[in-house]
Amino acid sequence: MYIAQAFNILHDWWRYLVGVLFVVIGVVIGQLPFTIAVAVKAFSSGENMANLDQTKMLGLLEPNLSLFLMLLSFAAGLLVVILVSKYLHKQSFTHLTTSRKKIDWKRFWFIFVVWGVISSALIAVEYVAAPENYELNFKLVPFIILCVIAIVMVPLQTSFEEYLFRGYLMQGIGVIAKNKWVPLVITSVVFGLLHIANPEVEKLGYFIMVYYIGTGLFLGIITLMDEGMELALGFHAANNLFAALLLTADWTAFQTHSVLKDISDPEQIGFMELVLPVFVIFPILLFILSKKYKWTNWKDKLFGNVAPPPKEDYKVLEDIDFQP
Repeated sequence: MYIAQAFNILHDWWRYLVGVLFVVIGVVIGQLPFTIAVAVKAFSSGENMANLDQTKMLGLLEPNLSLFLMLLSFAAGLLVVILVSKYLHKQSFTHLTTSRKKIDWKRFWFIFVVWGVISSALIAVEYVAAPENYELNFKLVPFIILCVIAIVMVPLQTSFEEYLFRGYLMQGIGVIAKNKWVPLVITSVVFGLLHIANPEVEKLGYFIMVYYIGTGLFLGIITLMDEGMELALGFHAANNLFAALLLTADWTAFQTHSVLKDISDPEQIGFMELVLPVFVIFPILLFILSKKYKWTNWKDKLFGNVAPPPKEDYKVLEDIDFQP
């Protein structure tokens, strides 16, 4: 139903192509303040921009300023996705988010709290197990500023990625391919591959793509099984927000005034630390969510065909304001 309801908007293939082009342009424009700030700082410091990798660029600016400017591009991207959906496809925000009549924020907050607790606990366990790999990075005033920036901007960043991949592209590819597994696979792989430029990949190697693509697959599965994006939105927001507040490192995309700093050798990160979330924790979460929300018919929801909703469902769709 979540993908199929896109048949009730303007869903020509070329509209999605144009929409993605607009999103790319919006992200590039949103990135200009960060690029200009880095260029000015590099010039004043006598640095050659051509010799700076992403890690060095992030390190040039004060961490809070760097984080804010970096996240501006995602905020711009989110705005463009919403505008493209509304004006190019005549699609309501609710329609883009869920198959329910209203966005179910209880779902969002449930997974947000659950994953926030789990991810924080994992960091705490790692700290207790190997305190020599961490140093206290907490400074009150910078941390308070970080909290304000992160609480406002990080959900915009994660929401952009979710609305683009699990929303706009999931529905668009689904109505074009007329099945569910193709958009699930494509959005998961592309989502993972877009992280390939992150400094973590350079330090940890391409094997970390298992984590990125696996996370995309997990988010896609919960979106299709739950017939909406609320759970994916909540999980992704918690994942990035708590990471930004609690832990940083010199080789990560988020270099922040967090509570702890990882000073270990990234090349020593083990195989299990990368695959544990994907192959152990995520399946357990799927089991818990399936019981809580009574998910059934997994084969059809993940691999079934996508067809226009039956005529008797049109009145329901109109009530949700899907029609142009």
